[in-house]
Amino acid sequence: MPDLTLWGLFVMASLVLLLTPGPAVLYIVARSVEQGRAAGLVSVLGIHLGTIVHITAAAVGLSALIMSSALAFAVVKYLGAAYLVWIGIRTLLAKDPHPEAPAVPAEPLRRVFRDGFVVNLFNPKTAIFFLAFLPQFVDPARGALHWQILVLGLTFMVLGIISDGIFALIAGAAGDFLRRNRRFLRLQRWFAGTSFIGLGVTAALATRK
Repeated sequence: MPDLTLWGLFVMASLVLLLTPGPAVLYIVARSVEQGRAAGLVSVLGIHLGTIVHITAAAVGLSALIMSSALAFAVVKYLGAAYLVWIGIRTLLAKDPHPEAPAVPAEPLRRVFRDGFVVNLFNPKTAIFFLAFLPQFVDPARGALHWQILVLGLTFMVLGIISDGIFALIAGAAGDFLRRNRRFLRLQRWFAGTSFIGLGVTAALATRK
């Protein structure tokens, strides 16, 4: 178990980072605005299932391996970037709804969940975060490092689910309001598509420094 003082500092630092919009938050907001609160919350669950993979990888040293291997880092980076760009292109090429047709989710929730999981699984910035940030709050004198990393990682994940869920609810509520305007139906598709492509470009430009 990490030192309680270090754990408290970790919680405060994590909240600051989580409340600063980044790729995961932008992804959740885009999904929430495009498809509503349910899709946003499902995206949150998918993203943090990917977080569990990164936590486990950090605990067993896989993150260090990825960071030390240029090839492994490049594979993870470009797979994640390509997947985001593909989601963006798929969104942009979707047909506009008929003016009289009721609004329906653009994607089944199981696909929304899968997309969130894959996006975070292949996000090299998440691996960098767990490699560079968590060790600052680990005390070797407190026992096995992998257990301390697991506790800190799960703490970060719980805080992330709460904060990301709030972003999803707010964005989903705004999306529900905006979807009453038929002109926004087309704008939201372009917003979501360009957001996903932008996240892909951001992931592709990530470095190990």
